[in-house]
Amino acid sequence: MLIIKYNSKYRDDMIYMVLEAKNALGRIPSLNEDLLDIDTYYISNGDMFWLAVDEKDRVIGCIGTKATGEHEMWLKRLYVKVSLKRNGIGGQLLKTAENYATSNGITKVYTRFAKDYVEAQNFYPKNGFTGVAPYEMVKHLS
Repeated sequence: MLIIKYNSKYRDDMIYMVLEAKNALGRIPSLNEDLLDIDTYYISNGDMFWLAVDEKDRVIGCIGTKATGEHEMWLKRLYVKVSLKRNGIGGQLLKTAENYATSNGITKVYTRFAKDYVEAQNFYPKNGFTGVAPYEMVKHLS
């Protein structure tokens, strides 16, 4: 598996993976507008978006970041292909985003998720995040 900066050639494959992930959560699959145009919503604003790509060149995960202040950013759209969860892909995507944050002077990383995202409620605390509000967490980077 490789983690790469977003490339628009993977757009449709990424969208399919996200819709599949939402379906597995029992949600009616729908897309957030930002996922339809990563370049506009992330890259052109100086934010980042990464993809995890397997040996067959298929998208198996994604994560984005949005700066919200000089030393703060939000994690966005962390998804992993349903059949590959619990294989460390989410952790590697998170580590990529945290390394990016640290190298850019970010000291606080926030995340927010829906209450029915049960896996997120376990994943983030295991990775050093603490709650600041219902379904909202922060991690202080050193």
